Amino acid sequence: MTSTRATARPSRPGRTARPLRAVGALGAVSALALLAACGGDGEDGSTLESAAEDGTITVGFAGEAPYSFEENGELTGATVALHREIFSELGIEEVEGVNVDFGGLIPGLNANRFDVVSAGMSILPERCEQASFSNPEFMYTTALMVPEGNPEGLATLDDMVGTDLSLATMTGAIETDYAADLGISDHTEVAAPQDGMDAVTTGRADAFALTGISLNWMADSSPDAGVEVTESFVQEIDGVPQVGAGATVFRSDDEELLSAYNEKLDEIIADEERYLSIVGDFGFTAAERPDDSVSTEMLCAGELPTGEAG
Repeated sequence: MTSTRATARPSRPGRTARPLRAVGALGAVSALALLAACGGDGEDGSTLESAAEDGTITVGFAGEAPYSFEENGELTGATVALHREIFSELGIEEVEGVNVDFGGLIPGLNANRFDVVSAGMSILPERCEQASFSNPEFMYTTALMVPEGNPEGLATLDDMVGTDLSLATMTGAIETDYAADLGISDHTEVAAPQDGMDAVTTGRADAFALTGISLNWMADSSPDAGVEVTESFVQEIDGVPQVGAGATVFRSDDEELLSAYNEKLDEIIADEERYLSIVGDFGFTAAERPDDSVSTEMLCAGELPTGEAG
């Protein structure tokens, strides 16, 4: 294999995977009730207050490892691990999951199918118009999954521009926007990461573009699939490096829940050892930990920092 992969671990420790309905626990409900203000308010109170009283929050996920996915009937992943850590500190011990195609996550959130989106979703201006994002949780780079041996010698999406090579991307993912911006003509959208991998293994696509972390996890989990992953890269569009970050997504009127979440998230991000203790088992390294070079406000405004992520 010619790729360098993030340190993914095929067998995840049991402490990071819990049932889709974890055992409920009481805690901090009274304190959270005092916090309930205006965000997401309705006749039944705010989302935060209701979740604290129930001890349960429901997350929408798209089955993209290692961010959030099901394994043996259990909800697991780096984003899920962050959520369990943060929501438990807010008195919400039980995390339930609703599996949705990636492109349906924000619509499902706004239709109240679940309370937040747990998918490590990239912060993009058009998405910020539809929902609110937490502070950055992961820095992103892109990679390409290609047939073993990388017969076309692909390194970035630029290598596919003006060719007859076929590219697969996931509907709603940032790589789909990259393909459109670059004018890649032979481009197919797929609903899930496994569909993209299948497109490569069956010869329907010469490459599948997604975040390097996701592709490396998939390839490491399927060593006999006959695929490899290129070196991760920051794609440039019109000469501008597309530095990106992923975050949890909230309904726009759930300001109280978002604020409480960000407060706990910031404490984790500031402590590298603690951050890696939560997400490191899923292949994430210090390079993916956000720093002060990027903020949700910047990314929502379409302002990109210079230089590469990490």
